[in-house]
Order: sequence, then structure tokens, then C-alpha cells
Amino acid sequence: MRGLVQRVTRAEVEVVAPDGSRRVSGVIGAGLCVFVGVTHDDGEAQAAKMAEKIWHLRLLDDADGVMNRSLANRFEDGDLAEVLVVSQFTLYGNTDKGRRPSWIDAARPEHAEPLVDLVVDRLRSLGARVATGEFRTEMRVEIVNDGPVTLMLEV
Repeated sequence: MRGLVQRVTRAEVEVVAPDGSRRVSGVIGAGLCVFVGVTHDDGEAQAAKMAEKIWHLRLLDDADGVMNRSLANRFEDGDLAEVLVVSQFTLYGNTDKGRRPSWIDAARPEHAEPLVDLVVDRLRSLGARVATGEFRTEMRVEIVNDGPVTLMLEV
């Protein structure tokens, strides 16, 4: 399982319907936007580990402007611990050969969706306010990357 984590001042995901209409699926203020990709051999253990890593990842600034705080710290201090989770099968795109990425390593939606849902559920159980995108839809994600801070996680 892979997670592309971006520290944001705000993030929003919009779902685009086949008729071109749009609606906001999820929005957060300051926190983390995490794009989650699933591969074939990922399971519940990887989903739980990914959620724990996201929750405890020290990417948020402390009072001195140093990245020493996590979502867990923010929650403990009574602040909102916000996360936008968006499924992203393209994190498993392979560009080793040719010009067209291969998606062979990306799990099918039937396998990936329940695991991304587990990441979301686990983050919520830890205390995060989680907004999400939607599987099998066209989405537009708007973020304001803070820093910029972007990190790739792999579990």
C-alpha cells in the first residue's frame, strides 16, 4: 500500500458525474491530504499500518515552526485533526518501459475499495475528521500544499 501525503492548508475533492454536473464529496481545512494506492497483496494489516503511519507522522509545525507535530498531537491538544483521503490507483503505475504506464500492479477496485475504507475507518476511530473522495468516479482534487510538504509512504 502506498500513500502520497501532502500537508495542506485546505483541500477539496469534487466528483464529476457523467452528465458533467459536479458536487463536492469532501473538504478539509489545515491537515493532510493523502492519496492511497492499493496493490494485489495488500490486506487489512497494511490498511491498519497505513492509518497508524498517517496518524503519527510528524509533518505539522510546532510553535517554533518545526515539523514536530502529528495529527495525534493536534487531536490531543483539542484541535481538529483533518485528513482528506482519496483513492489513487495511479500510485502503482509502472513507467519502466515505453511511454504508457502499466497499471498491472494496481489492485482492482473490488479489492482496493474495502482497504481504503479501512484506512478511513481506522483514522476516524483514532479521532481524525476524515473527508473522502469516491471510488469509480472522476474526481477533481484541489489542494493548497503547505510548505510545500509532500512525502511518499509505503507499508
